[in-house]
Amino acid sequence: MAGLKIPKQQELKRYNKLFAVLTKYGFEDVMAHNQIKKIIPKSYLKKHPDTQKNLSFTKYERIRMMLEELGPTYVKLGQIFSNREDMLPPDLIKELVKLQDHVLTLKNFNINEVVEKELKINSTDYFQSIDTTPLAAASLAQVHKAILLNGNEVVLKVQRPDIKETIEADILVMKQVAKSLEKHSSQAKAFQPKQIIASFEKSIREELQFLQEVENMEHFAKDFKGNASIYVPKVYRELSTDTLICMEFIDGIKVSEIDMLTSLNIDCSAVAKVGVDLYLEQILEQGFFHADPHPGNIFVLPKTQQICFIDFGMMGSIMPNDRETLSDLLLYFMKYDVKKIIQLLEKIAVKANIDDYKKLEYDLYELIVGVSNTSIKNIRMGIVLNQFKSVLYGNHIVLPHYMYMLIRGLIIIEGVGLKLDPKFNITDNLEPYTTKITKKRFSLKRLLKKNFTKLQDLNSLADSLPDDITIILNKIKEGKLVIVHKHKGLKEFQSTLNKASNRLVFAVIIAALSIGSSILVIAKMPPLVYGIPLLGAIGFILSAFLGFYIVISIFKNKEY
Repeated sequence: MAGLKIPKQQELKRYNKLFAVLTKYGFEDVMAHNQIKKIIPKSYLKKHPDTQKNLSFTKYERIRMMLEELGPTYVKLGQIFSNREDMLPPDLIKELVKLQDHVLTLKNFNINEVVEKELKINSTDYFQSIDTTPLAAASLAQVHKAILLNGNEVVLKVQRPDIKETIEADILVMKQVAKSLEKHSSQAKAFQPKQIIASFEKSIREELQFLQEVENMEHFAKDFKGNASIYVPKVYRELSTDTLICMEFIDGIKVSEIDMLTSLNIDCSAVAKVGVDLYLEQILEQGFFHADPHPGNIFVLPKTQQICFIDFGMMGSIMPNDRETLSDLLLYFMKYDVKKIIQLLEKIAVKANIDDYKKLEYDLYELIVGVSNTSIKNIRMGIVLNQFKSVLYGNHIVLPHYMYMLIRGLIIIEGVGLKLDPKFNITDNLEPYTTKITKKRFSLKRLLKKNFTKLQDLNSLADSLPDDITIILNKIKEGKLVIVHKHKGLKEFQSTLNKASNRLVFAVIIAALSIGSSILVIAKMPPLVYGIPLLGAIGFILSAFLGFYIVISIFKNKEY
């Protein structure tokens, strides 16, 4: 990790914590095999008393324990990777899944004091009771059950104290580590650590804005109003702030609790189909989707068998135009139309520095053919999407943040479907949408709307064109028209020309010295040293020195 800098005191504190915990759980080899050891305080390289005890656990157990001790930011990162079966071994996934439900609760945390301070109220004026024992603990917040004066059961989601400062410092550390990994490890670079951390940073910052989460819940409820398959918890805006949310208590069963669902005669395969359908509707129709649909965030209500999503801190938004582009992308994927797919990718990409279009065409075609040659029942969306991400990375295409959230969400929701029903296949859920998209593309309403929009654009252009032409002509008359042009590679050309000129001057000087020295030697021009003209000898030595200098500089710069 050469060149790693620690610009802030709080960042130094988190580095020290990272090194201490790595050492504690027996990961000294991680530090030793990377240049990270250059910035480790020597005191942390000594063995800790509890190291031997921690080594009795498996490597993957120690990784999970290490993330828990490092705190909320690392727990959240572990939660995200708990759904990446494509990247991590199954035994590690099992341990990371525990982070979803086994986050450490806060010690000496007075929930009543926090509620009264945040809401500026006397808690007894609004609540019959507030349970001091946490109902659950998340990486960024803690949840307590409470009862309002009217008897309604609610939960209070309270942000962990000083969480924002801790996350700021951790993100700085993660960025430095990701930068170093991408620079020094080709294996790590393939996973795009810098991009992962950038996406993670945006997501975690959004999760910290609790009032935004309130907005998200209200938006989500509005989108699914009248849909009997889904239930959205009620949120109490008047009892919510940017660090505290009061919402309806959901008495449901997590979709991961298969045995409990089965014991209540709930059809798990039906739950999988309905749940994934609801998620696809969020993406392809509503354009506002849950970005963290892991099993701990999806419940089944036993009485009504409705699906209930919770934790709306991470949400993705898709603009109407991009939603249409996504639909087109799905259609062209089914049609094997690689050229159209590339056009759409360039349209929505944040950055697309495609060096070789033929290579991109081949990569995409190989991916599509690979999928088409696989039996429908064996297609795994998660694997396909990760291969797609690899193609994008290999061809220098960077998509908007929401696209990576969407890809991650689809991978997670497919995993949820497979846990509920091992025979589940997401392509069955996608098929009705492809038919619907095709019909919509050729509907009379859409064609009229699209052509009307184009007519409006033409009309706007026709209105502004005479004025634009007049402005240009006036600038020409007044001599104020400026044409800006840019030379590409001019600096490199000038540098090369300067080097060539310098070497040519050296060559002329060497030639002149050699010829002049030869004339002096032939003419035996005094003074003489051992019968050799001194000036001629000096000239030969100088020309030899200059000649060697030019040859060495040419080989050194590999420009020969």
